[in-house]
Amino acid sequence: MIRRLFVILLLLGLGGVFAGLVAGYSPDDTLNLTARYYADHTAQDIGAANIVTAIIVTYRGLDTLGEVTVLFLTAAIVGLVLAQSRRKADAPQRPLPPSGELLTTGTRLLVPLILLLGVYVFVNGHLTPGGGFQGGAILASAVLMLLLTDPLLRIGHGLIAAIESTAGLLFVGIGVLGIVLAGGFLDNRILPIGDLGNLFSAGAIPIIYSIIGLKVGAEFSSMLATLAETEDL
Repeated sequence: MIRRLFVILLLLGLGGVFAGLVAGYSPDDTLNLTARYYADHTAQDIGAANIVTAIIVTYRGLDTLGEVTVLFLTAAIVGLVLAQSRRKADAPQRPLPPSGELLTTGTRLLVPLILLLGVYVFVNGHLTPGGGFQGGAILASAVLMLLLTDPLLRIGHGLIAAIESTAGLLFVGIGVLGIVLAGGFLDNRILPIGDLGNLFSAGAIPIIYSIIGLKVGAEFSSMLATLAETEDL
């Protein structure tokens, strides 16, 4: 009873805090100095039609490196924890029901389309909403469908690790090239900016986002594969 009362009081307190924030909120009529610079100069400086992408990949390049690193550490920790609870090879197995024909057929048809969509999302991230993180998650959803269709499927961790490691090295390498050849870490102007709105534009941003997409997709796929292997069958 006391615990429930404490939870209720805590929720009421949090509700009061958020209610005060909402009641006192007043939207800004104009952009601040930094936001105004991004809005006015991003297309000209970076050559990317998607301003959000340009900010994430170039102006906030070090922050993006931190996000990718956090995701890598998360995948590594999940793999380490689940490896400790992986069932032994001689443990009794429970027979699995066969996958339905609808799921099997749907997976065969949809997986190639899902992979194509993921590539499209991160390759066109400098032109339309999307990017490496979103495209990588879409790629991993294809792996999820394969595992749902065949829970006993074992995906090679060596291939996933090779993709993830290579993508990480390329990401850092392009970032260093930005320092050497342009104006800073992950500066996309190591390649010609091109014409605004074209696929081959925005300098190295399409390459950077493609690398991020592969890295994120490999890390999510690694977690899914590890979860499937540790499932108690």
